[in-house]
Formats: sequence, structure tokens, C-alpha cells
Amino acid sequence: MALDTLSLRRAVPADLAGIDRLLGRSYPRLLAPDYPPSTLVLAVPRFARAQPALLASGRYFVAEDPQGRILAAGGWSRRDPGGGALSETTGHVRHVATDPQAVRQGLGRMVMARVFEDAKAAGVTRLNCLSTRTAVPFYRALGFRAVQPLDLVLGPGITFPLLRMLLDLRQK
Repeated sequence: MALDTLSLRRAVPADLAGIDRLLGRSYPRLLAPDYPPSTLVLAVPRFARAQPALLASGRYFVAEDPQGRILAAGGWSRRDPGGGALSETTGHVRHVATDPQAVRQGLGRMVMARVFEDAKAAGVTRLNCLSTRTAVPFYRALGFRAVQPLDLVLGPGITFPLLRMLLDLRQK
């Protein structure tokens, strides 16, 4: 697939179903090598849903093919996933995903380049992300550095390991 045949645009609330389908295709398949099934059965339903407020924020982007199928998505917010406010110069990477049949073709980088550009234009100088084990190499390749491991509690005795990562946008 040639990147020049794709369009990259800001998501709108009407993209909700298409993004849900992307997340539903992406997360179960791409996370499977790094997390046990007992963890994924609880985690995927929690993560694989588009967030209407994020889509309406103007800070979420989709890459779609000429037929309008969403193949990659991602964005940023001023709030962390738990809802806490960040400083005016810090943003948080949110819900980045690529269709499993389109990985390693530059779509994720294309979306993240737009995230960087948009966040910088809004005065953000640092981006945080909570990376899955699967996505750590992707974020490292983009210049993020590991800050601290975290465990998201999914249920009694079941945690979802993540890695908090940070990027200095002034270096981009």
C-alpha cells in the first residue's frame, strides 16, 4: 500500500464506528504475543472503544484508504487517560492503533508526525504516553524514552503492564 494513496485527516464524531472497528481489529491481534489471553480478555474490551470526547476534541487523527476504511488512528489530549489534568506544556498520546494488515508500512509514523505537529502548534513541549509492551519499540523509534513501568489493575490479581514513556517535542 502506498502512503500517497491514503488520506490523513482530523477525526470527527461520525468516525466512531470506524475507529471502534480499527481498535477491535488491532488490539487483540497485535497485543497477543506480549500478553496472556487471561489478561487480554479483560483488557481489550476496555481499550478497544473509541472515545467520543477525544474524537470531538480535534486532536485525534485517522489515516484512511481511498475506500474510506480507517487503517490507522491516534491523537493526543491535555488530560491523561485517568482524567487528570496535565500542565499547559505537556500532552498525552492517546489510542494509537494500526490495522494488523497494514503494520510496518509507515501509517503509525504518519499519524504520529501529525500528532507531533498539532501538539507543538498548541504549545506542547512534552508528550507522555502509556505504551503497551508491544508498542515500546515503535515509540522508542520515534524518540520516546522509558520513564517508569506501570501496572493497570484490571481485576483481582490481574494487571496489564504498561511503560510510561516521554518525548521532548523541542527535539523534533
